[in-house]
Amino acid sequence: MERTTERESHYKNLELQSVKEILENINREDQTVPLAVAKALPQIEALATITTERMKHGGRLFYIGAGTSGRLGVVDASECPPTFGVPFDMVVGLIAGGDGAIRKAVEFAEDNTELAWHNLLEYNVTEKDVVVGIAASGTTPYVIGGLKAANNHNMVTGCIVCNSGSPVAAVAQYPVEVVTGPEFLTGSTRMKAGTAQKLVLNMLSTSVMIQLGKVKGNKMVDMQLSNDKLIDRGTHMVMDETGLAEAEAATLLKKYGSVRAAVDNYKN
Repeated sequence: MERTTERESHYKNLELQSVKEILENINREDQTVPLAVAKALPQIEALATITTERMKHGGRLFYIGAGTSGRLGVVDASECPPTFGVPFDMVVGLIAGGDGAIRKAVEFAEDNTELAWHNLLEYNVTEKDVVVGIAASGTTPYVIGGLKAANNHNMVTGCIVCNSGSPVAAVAQYPVEVVTGPEFLTGSTRMKAGTAQKLVLNMLSTSVMIQLGKVKGNKMVDMQLSNDKLIDRGTHMVMDETGLAEAEAATLLKKYGSVRAAVDNYKN
């Protein structure tokens, strides 16, 4: 397969460009990413729909990836509990080489075709669960091996890749292909490809959580109240829903521990 993410950059002699030129050119390339994501919306919809269906029946969502792709999965998974109030193991990000690879690359971990399945087994995965492989190149052995094993165990599989016709997409039941083209810095898929993957992950997890009832109106009513900023945000949500003054809303929120519980108990 031809990997467009590895094609030569459209920009030459980067070291001769001024800072202004570098920033303008990176920004010019970045503006193409949402347009590429838009072309994949039907694929994202299909993956989000089946993921919601499985999670409504007790399934979980697992991301598997290596390097930048793995880190993006870990970030999205780790933000679901504080944002939507779900258990920490409802959305799980796994990275080749383990959690240490989040900060420091682990050599050749991504080349192990059996490692992802071993990582998944640590979470006692079942056929209710969904496994989404994230790989900009679409060729990462860690991801391919994990998706193949998940398929063999009757799990739903999806992927987020940035090349068309890739081995990862061929294995995934619900592939999402966002073709972002050559990077500003040749082959540096942490740039446009990484941005595209982040956008798709935002869309996937947010749409699924909305469908699971974790949002009311446009508010994160189940968010964890883990700092003063979020407590203040939650207080104002309670004020908006109940008409209470700030002090009373804050007391109610503190008593019940979440915006949803505070509002429901006030109305009942």
